[in-house]
Amino acid sequence: MSVARRPLLTATAAGSLLCALWFVPSANATAERPAAGKERAQDAAARAAAAEAAGEELRLADTGAGMDTTPYVIGGSAFLAIGAGFVAYSVRRSHAYAL
Repeated sequence: MSVARRPLLTATAAGSLLCALWFVPSANATAERPAAGKERAQDAAARAAAAEAAGEELRLADTGAGMDTTPYVIGGSAFLAIGAGFVAYSVRRSHAYAL
């Protein structure tokens, strides 16, 4: 395989990966049926009023204020370092072939 075709193969592989990821379903936070959303909001308001009348405290879901992000930071840094290492290695190899 010639050296001139390698960038074309890399671009083709990257394009194929992006096309495949295009079809990955995404999570939407909107309701599929607007009428059901209004009913749920009214039910939630009624439950909140009933709980307040009974003297109970309603607690919302934790949104991540106390979440430990250390594993994500370490993993992201490791992948970044590995990627930078691959780039440095490929640049070094390309300069070695150019001489």
